[in-house]
Amino acid sequence: MNSIIKFGTDGWRGVIAKDFTFENVNLVSWATCEQIKEDLKANPKLNNLVFIGYDRRFLGKEFSQVVAKVFSQNGINVHLYNQDVPTPMVSFDVKKNSALCGIVITASHNPPEFSGFKIKQPSGCSAQKEYTDKIEKRLATVTTTTKENNNIKIIEPSKDYIDFIKKTIDIEKLKNIAETVIIDSMHGTGGNYIEDLLSGGRLKVKTIRCERDVNFGGINPEPMMPQLEPLSKEVIKKKALIGLATDGDADRIGAIDEKGEYINTHKLLAILLHYLVEKKRLSGGVVVTFSQSVLVKKMAQKYGLKLYEVPIGFKNIAELMLKDDILIGGEEANGIGSKLHFMPERDGIFNGVLLLEAINSFGLRPSKLIEKIHKEFGTFFYDRIDLHIQSPELGKSFVGKIKSTPPKDISGLKIREIKTLDGTKLIFEDDSWLLFRASGTEPLLRIYCEGRSKDFVASMLKAGQDLFEKKNSLQMMSF
Repeated sequence: MNSIIKFGTDGWRGVIAKDFTFENVNLVSWATCEQIKEDLKANPKLNNLVFIGYDRRFLGKEFSQVVAKVFSQNGINVHLYNQDVPTPMVSFDVKKNSALCGIVITASHNPPEFSGFKIKQPSGCSAQKEYTDKIEKRLATVTTTTKENNNIKIIEPSKDYIDFIKKTIDIEKLKNIAETVIIDSMHGTGGNYIEDLLSGGRLKVKTIRCERDVNFGGINPEPMMPQLEPLSKEVIKKKALIGLATDGDADRIGAIDEKGEYINTHKLLAILLHYLVEKKRLSGGVVVTFSQSVLVKKMAQKYGLKLYEVPIGFKNIAELMLKDDILIGGEEANGIGSKLHFMPERDGIFNGVLLLEAINSFGLRPSKLIEKIHKEFGTFFYDRIDLHIQSPELGKSFVGKIKSTPPKDISGLKIREIKTLDGTKLIFEDDSWLLFRASGTEPLLRIYCEGRSKDFVASMLKAGQDLFEKKNSLQMMSF
């Protein structure tokens, strides 16, 4: 049983009723409690308190109640939310109250059949690998009991979190913009939070897919194309300034411009970096993950800001934000954090409102602002494909093969450099690149590409897929 409880880039995730069962949630909760109690001994300044939240997935509330019971049985005071809440809200409450940790039952942007167990440390950040490794080791020897529990307090969603956003971003100014904004919560915990923040003035705000649906309308609640097609259509229909989307647990941000075109995370990070430097006059380091854009790197260089590149996973960005003066950091998978926030963590709700503030400050439509940035720093296009394969091991094996015996060229284009910080990245002579990376939690091989034209990116992604099929007798899964 223990062997199926493995922590990935942000928590343990599994298929509900197969891997993610009440028995396993109970077990991993006990192991976490043992580690948490060691933390309290080492740092008595922390409050003997844990915040427990859950998203809108099937049995989320019931799983969170199991976690709450276990922590209570271990003598830890529990604050359990009375409804589903955004993951950033849990992180905020943990840090503000100097709590031992936060636990969120969520699988974020994973398919509907998944659930997950995220651990938020006193900083508000996700637990680092060294920490989750300790919990995994405890699984084999953990002893559970059936003590009485009487220290669970049911709480409402955090008003402090909402007040923080209102104090940090000029909400009243945004309310009086004579524009229309469409919000897409993708049936996740983002709900109506952004709409509630921005309503009450000249700005017209409409939220789509805000109601709970444990199947997320039959899609993965990941704020990127093609999942954001409904948002794109609504933006065009309402002639909106922008469409903003949050993922299943609202820690990631996606966006659609006024033309209905998807704004990928590379461009979102570029817009926010441009805003923080040009309008807010802030400085600090810039952190990008291994799959982030050349564009952001060139911007950091021109602004004279120190650049850091880390493995994929926002917790790697957060780790640097805890140590150094970091202005902003972003990952390809829609996660962004900045020094404006109370905690070094991604937050789809906060970043959605901040993005609107950034666009309004330049007085340009989103597409025109992106054109301005491209004109100043260079034009780059990006895309990613996810290949459904027969097992995670197959993907890891292929990435290893590319690393050990890389091709001399792809479609006739010579490879200038090979990087293996996280996956295998082939960099070409014009700074374009192709990255192969196996998912840590799903049977997926992800292929990423950035180049100087959309056609180039499409052709290189196809070449990458062909290379995978050529090197493997086991092909992609058929659906």
